[in-house]
Amino acid sequence: MGAPFDIGYVFSFLPKLLDTLGVTLLIVAGSLLTGIVAGFLVALPRMYKIPVLRTLSGVYLSFFRGTPILIQLFLFYYGLPEILKLVGLDLTRAPVMFFVILTYGLHTGAYAAEMIRASVEAVDRGQVEAAYAAGMTPYQAFSRIILPQALGIAVPVFSNLVIALLKDTSLAFTLGVMEMTGKAQTLGTLTQHFIETYIALAFIYLIISFTLEKMLLAAERRLTRHENREDKRESIFRLKKRGSYRTVLADINIGKGGGA
Repeated sequence: MGAPFDIGYVFSFLPKLLDTLGVTLLIVAGSLLTGIVAGFLVALPRMYKIPVLRTLSGVYLSFFRGTPILIQLFLFYYGLPEILKLVGLDLTRAPVMFFVILTYGLHTGAYAAEMIRASVEAVDRGQVEAAYAAGMTPYQAFSRIILPQALGIAVPVFSNLVIALLKDTSLAFTLGVMEMTGKAQTLGTLTQHFIETYIALAFIYLIISFTLEKMLLAAERRLTRHENREDKRESIFRLKKRGSYRTVLADINIGKGGGA
């Protein structure tokens, strides 16, 4: 049993846990960068249906989406150095953070790949064909037509991906990384105030998640502002059309009344 509950420990633990916030954010940033690169490379064979690479991409997605992240951490940390020894590479002295970011990055890449593929395929193909007809190169069509729209479509999924990754970093302490959850575990063991420690930890995660959600929502609104303008114009056009229709009906009714 732990020590009796004391709300004062919650406030005293907050600054101590915030000291390790930088480590958590480093894992998130490094994993996102790695994941986006890996996801893009995996998404390309699936979008362009390249036979052999498409099969390898499917195996990659099945493994990282079908196994728990904790098992992946152990496999990469304990298993990858042993496998690479067979080809003469020694990673036994590599920092643990390398394996953590690599594992989280490849795990994130599996979800990023599907996000990228679905976002690009959601763009109307008619617009792309019109861009080609206007004389644009494939690169120009992608950068000017497909990419801006795909980014707007992908932001909601990307937001969920970032927040999920932030929460998943709490497992990095199992490899000895002193991030926020590892620090909370240490503080709880030393003081025996486990409930207060995890309340403070939950509060920090909640604030960070809320902040990231609002930032990404603002980015989504900015990226989709052209669509919102088109929707408003269409709504105004419909209202005007409806108003004109009602005016015509009113004139007909008045004419009928006058004729009577």
